[in-house]
Amino acid sequence: MTLEWKLVVDSADPHAQAAFWAEALGYEVEDNSVLVGRLLAGGVVGEDAVTPDHTAFRTLRAVRHPGDPVDPDTGTGLGRRILFQAVPEPKTGKNRLHIDLHAGLERRDAEVDRLKALGATVLHVVREPGSHHVTMADPEGNEFDVQ
Repeated sequence: MTLEWKLVVDSADPHAQAAFWAEALGYEVEDNSVLVGRLLAGGVVGEDAVTPDHTAFRTLRAVRHPGDPVDPDTGTGLGRRILFQAVPEPKTGKNRLHIDLHAGLERRDAEVDRLKALGATVLHVVREPGSHHVTMADPEGNEFDVQ
């Protein structure tokens, strides 16, 4: 039996993180306005729990692959998806899990430059037998590799 999954990333600003990663991956920021509207209308949540445009919750924002299906009742992606959730504590150490972006040798340097323009930083360039990649950090310091 296989399981559905999503990657959940703790963050200080889930909306900024979603915007960065949507651009970085070519993903779409989810629009959960149908679900938010239903919960507001039913009195389940108040205005303080949602964004001013009613497309998401203040403490959560997700990105999804544009080619994957979406639940029409919630706007939630049903495939490749990353959910950013607000947490009070800052990032304090190295990630135990990270994303590898596969740009390819011919596009790696241009991709690194594009990601830097979006707010990422280069942490180091790795040249090892069998591997040449760039370790970067997103705007909140989460490490990822560009290969």
